[in-house]
Amino acid sequence: MADFTLPSKFDRMIHQPVRLAIIAVLAGCESADFTYLLNATEINKGTLSKNLSALEEVEYVEITKGYKGKIPNTSVKLTAKGRRAFTQYRRQYRRFIDAVGEK
Repeated sequence: MADFTLPSKFDRMIHQPVRLAIIAVLAGCESADFTYLLNATEINKGTLSKNLSALEEVEYVEITKGYKGKIPNTSVKLTAKGRRAFTQYRRQYRRFIDAVGEK
């Protein structure tokens, strides 16, 4: 039996390209505001908002709405659960690539 997970068994919440981009950005920082995520991922506002809600629903991200002065601000951070899931995803992906890559 192969020592890797098939992509069809990867965490679907992370494996989807838009959510993978969001989580990858968040994994590299403590938190990010909505505008930063828009620019870093090049995802439109509606798509970003929808996917952040999906990630929040499974407790992979925490969304905080507030103000910076008088300007509304949405801040997003990866939760411990989200960070563990992303670490597991990366581990599975690396094993898969290493196992099926060129020898």
